[in-house]
Amino acid sequence: MNVSEAIQTRRAIRGFLDTPVPEETLRRVLQTASRAPSGGNLQPWHIHVVHGEPLAALKRVMRQRTEEAPQGEETEYDIYPRELVTPYRERRYQVGEDLYGHLGIPREDKAARRKWFARNFAFFDAPTALFCSVDRRMGPPQWSDLGMFLQNVMLLLREEGLHSCPQECWAIYPKTIGEFLKLPAQRMLFTGMAIGHADWTVPANALVAARAPLEEFAEFIS
Repeated sequence: MNVSEAIQTRRAIRGFLDTPVPEETLRRVLQTASRAPSGGNLQPWHIHVVHGEPLAALKRVMRQRTEEAPQGEETEYDIYPRELVTPYRERRYQVGEDLYGHLGIPREDKAARRKWFARNFAFFDAPTALFCSVDRRMGPPQWSDLGMFLQNVMLLLREEGLHSCPQECWAIYPKTIGEFLKLPAQRMLFTGMAIGHADWTVPANALVAARAPLEEFAEFIS
């Protein structure tokens, strides 16, 4: 698989088979992904990989926690800007409608939508979970380094025949996940990720999120 194929076939998968992912594969992917660009070579990413019984234990914790605090905990950063303006507001709205359209859940069925969203906290049945955290003293440039590292991870997983789902939703439970992972006080949870083999019988996996045309986001000056 070349880079273009990996990019074109990467998507957020929301339904996985229970087929285990070998740890050696994950170690290889993470080691290679660490070649991501990093300003000043700070390499600010910290990664936890969770599978097997610890993952099952985390899912049990989250079933209880999402019942106790369905709105989440006090977040440590804004996942989205507090006021989305055009065109970003419309893009977010559209991908949500497209997803729930594949699932056959109408906008007015709020309970069904909440139930589906809660599947995030079981990693959509993926056999492997990844968490990325960062030193609180790092700033926006280092957070961009995290994105480049995680993109490398997702593309390398495609090379291995695997899929993923990046999940910033984990940032709404920073206290619970921080305690589970035993993160030191100076470390902030950034995001989670589900990893495994896609289950193509899940309707949500038919979604391919739309992308803006080149003319909408690029200018060429010559």
